[in-house]
Amino acid sequence: MFALPMLGTAAPTPAAAPKILVLGDSISAGYGLAANEGWVSLLQNRLKTQGYGYRVVNASVTGETTTGGLARLPRALSLHQPVIVVIELGGNDGLRGLPLDTSRANLQKMIDLSRSAGAAVLLLGMKIPPNYGPRYASEFERLYADLARRNKLAFEPFFLDKIALADGMMQEDGIHPTAKAQPIMLETLWPRLRPLLRR
Repeated sequence: MFALPMLGTAAPTPAAAPKILVLGDSISAGYGLAANEGWVSLLQNRLKTQGYGYRVVNASVTGETTTGGLARLPRALSLHQPVIVVIELGGNDGLRGLPLDTSRANLQKMIDLSRSAGAAVLLLGMKIPPNYGPRYASEFERLYADLARRNKLAFEPFFLDKIALADGMMQEDGIHPTAKAQPIMLETLWPRLRPLLRR
């Protein structure tokens, strides 16, 4: 005799898992890479193999600025209800020479919105080339550290640090990391993210 499946007893789907929202630009969107090669995809694989029951939602958009990220964040928070938000934005602000006060204010609002929604925040810092002027480049880098200190955030100052000047780690444009660089990027930010996780 065959037993009929019981209605309403289906195993939990991945959609029911707690979510990590990655809000970033082309660095996290995986520009120039296959879908499974980017660090965000590698993070999902690591979480699964190490027994963490999270689903990673990649809300990163190539070319995104802090203004664009801030505009998109409320809907992303409402839709996905993440328990952790990883913010990787600002690089395009710097490359366009946008006012640092605007970038700082936008990032602060994203931090506030994320926390108000009940999510922990990991902030990923960025640097820009010195040809924008040493003062602007220095102040750009410092704004991330200031935000992290003021808000007591989990913080990685520059998660491209080990690859930015290494052979074979950047694509021909000199801006976007190669597939080879992605595991190193994940290893760099993992110690900052891991304390926020629960099994």
